[in-house]
Amino acid sequence: MKTYQKKDYPLSKIRRHLETGPIVLVSSAWEGKTNIMTMGWHMMMEFDPALFGCYIWDGNHSFEMIRRSKECVINIPTTDLVNEVVGIGNCSGDKTEKFKTFGLTPVPGARVCAPIIKECYANFECKLADGRQISKYGLFIWQVVKAHVAIAPKYPKTLHYRGEGVFMTSGGIINLRKRFKQQNL
Repeated sequence: MKTYQKKDYPLSKIRRHLETGPIVLVSSAWEGKTNIMTMGWHMMMEFDPALFGCYIWDGNHSFEMIRRSKECVINIPTTDLVNEVVGIGNCSGDKTEKFKTFGLTPVPGARVCAPIIKECYANFECKLADGRQISKYGLFIWQVVKAHVAIAPKYPKTLHYRGEGVFMTSGGIINLRKRFKQQNL
């Protein structure tokens, strides 16, 4: 078994190792306006009902739109949208109409007013399940009320942010089901 030589690491940078979920694009709508933000700070919290938590900074243009509407769509882009993901994350929705600027297609949601991003691999329509942590921590807890996932590929290449402009990609699979069955796990 491999071991690793280690060094002290700054606590302010540990997120680069803990934030390994895919980068998502959060689309929102409020009072006739739409926006998209790039997000890396999120987590699954429950499976049934499907609860999803995310951090949104109160200085972000999307914050008030999402807080007031109490809904959003979590869109999962693939690596072919890396330029759009970075561009969206580097501009503000109060100055830029992001769907138009980045050539993305808004599609009406089935259960929420926020638009789905057609070019993304998966889209999860969300309604606010618990807002008690928003004012103190910026933590929104969502219930996914409708899910749309592409038929193929089964394991898409997604982006994972490591900080300071560095991304990792995923999309491969290591199937350990047989091993787990053999070990009765």
